[in-house]
Amino acid sequence: MIRIPRPVVPAAVCLTALALLTACTAGAATTPGGGYAAGGAGMQMPGMQQGQVVLPMPQSITADPNNPAKSQLRAAKTFDLGLLLVDGTGYTIYRYDRDSTNPPRSNCTGACADKWVPVKAGGNLAPVDVDQSLIGELTRDDGSQQLTLAGWPLYHFTGDSEPADTSGQGLDQAWYPIAPDGKKITLTQDEWRQNAFGV
Repeated sequence: MIRIPRPVVPAAVCLTALALLTACTAGAATTPGGGYAAGGAGMQMPGMQQGQVVLPMPQSITADPNNPAKSQLRAAKTFDLGLLLVDGTGYTIYRYDRDSTNPPRSNCTGACADKWVPVKAGGNLAPVDVDQSLIGELTRDDGSQQLTLAGWPLYHFTGDSEPADTSGQGLDQAWYPIAPDGKKITLTQDEWRQNAFGV
């Protein structure tokens, strides 16, 4: 199971960038001209002062629905919501209260499906900490295949900007993150933790 301590994510990114900066500057060899030669890890650019180094920054994770990892189901432990379902890139997966489970059917089509993107079936990445017997699929009205969990059609929310975001929680009083057992997540696991950050 992966753990995503949501309030710590930005700090982790900063620490990673700081570590990269330290490693690159400490391991760089000074050239006769005073610049740095670190095997391409950093480079001296025209117009820069001596000793300044440009470091390539890691690319952010995108919510690209065509990424094969977007079809992988994983259980993740978050700081304030407890155990929830994410995809292989860490983005939250949702269920819609106005869908039906017996038989599984999606009632989110057209403009709704542009905002709440169905989780595509047919991926080749095995689920992680999710009961395989709960995973199924349905055929949407447009003929595409969508993953289900305990009968609930699964969705990504285009409003989530980074892994573990849950900005779609409670929208229209119908959209909720889904737990690995298919139940919806409506409240934070620990109100003290929620209030401690003023959320």
